[in-house]
Amino acid sequence: MSKMLFGCALTMVAALGGAGCADAQTAQSTTAVAVAAANPDEVVATVGDKKITLKEVEAKWQANDPAERARVTQLLYQHRRQSIDEIIGDVVIEAAAAKAGVAKEKFVSDELAKRRGTVTDAEIQKVYDENKDRVGAQTIEQLRGSITEFVTRNRDAQNLAILIDELRKTGPPVVVSLDPPDPPRSQVTIAEHDPSRGPKDAPITIVEFSEYQCPFCGRITPTLKALEQKYAGKVRLVFKDFPLQNHLQAPKAAEAAHCAGDQGKYWELHDQLFANQQQLQIADLKKYAGTVGLDQVKFDQCLDAGTHTANVQADVDLGSQMGVQSTPTLYINGRIVTGAQPASVFEAIIDDELARKGGKP
Repeated sequence: MSKMLFGCALTMVAALGGAGCADAQTAQSTTAVAVAAANPDEVVATVGDKKITLKEVEAKWQANDPAERARVTQLLYQHRRQSIDEIIGDVVIEAAAAKAGVAKEKFVSDELAKRRGTVTDAEIQKVYDENKDRVGAQTIEQLRGSITEFVTRNRDAQNLAILIDELRKTGPPVVVSLDPPDPPRSQVTIAEHDPSRGPKDAPITIVEFSEYQCPFCGRITPTLKALEQKYAGKVRLVFKDFPLQNHLQAPKAAEAAHCAGDQGKYWELHDQLFANQQQLQIADLKKYAGTVGLDQVKFDQCLDAGTHTANVQADVDLGSQMGVQSTPTLYINGRIVTGAQPASVFEAIIDDELARKGGKP
């Protein structure tokens, strides 16, 4: 289920099942790498009497391409941890099903059916509107069945995660021992011009590489707001621009948000842009500036002059150096999360980070 939900491509069917946006060229060049845990002193090659250790290989990789090494190392940890959680989920579900005296499949099916609810016309319309650039000439009625299935799959995935979390809390103790014990982290430079919300000394810093034309970035926005509310005072959110090459209005939209920031209303325009992802032409941006109460003359001058072009490009350059390949890509205290994942994914990392710092979720 999860693999189907968290893929990404530039077709309607795949987009409905995806969790993030990527340039077509970037998506095609992504390489999957699996690296087994090993002793750094292990000899992996010899040249005559010269022994080459894994430690030397890792040092060379770090020197040649630190961004890719960091990305692969984090993905390895992330996928191992995800697989551990899936196995734990299977175990706790099997135990709960046995206790209820039913087969595992029936237990899951019954639980999801109780939690699923009805897919409303408003939800179908929202998904259709968010994917208008991918549907071509297909009408909402032609896609109603596909969209309903997509919303149902997403809802089931989220409810399954909630169910497993409930069972883990009420079942036998769960202890995870993964090597390394501390997850890999990336150092993310936060610049003065980066907009942020929350205390600067918050124990949790979420850095979001995002852009305004990506529908999945729009979908993650309410999730992040909910996290800020749930962990009030404990989370700082930092926004970094990463407009993709195939989203032609995204760069200027990013500049517009910074122009609004010059007048103290970055987040107000940020929300307007995500609420109107299909209308991001220059004229639209200037109209939204008036909607949020900006000084129109100052905003227009800022946008037309490209005052913040360099700031947007600096974010893109940093993301590229770090190996960011799609949006949204987020770093929670340096721990990478890619795509519009369910809130439970973020909550698990935040709770773990708070526990590591001796705080309470």
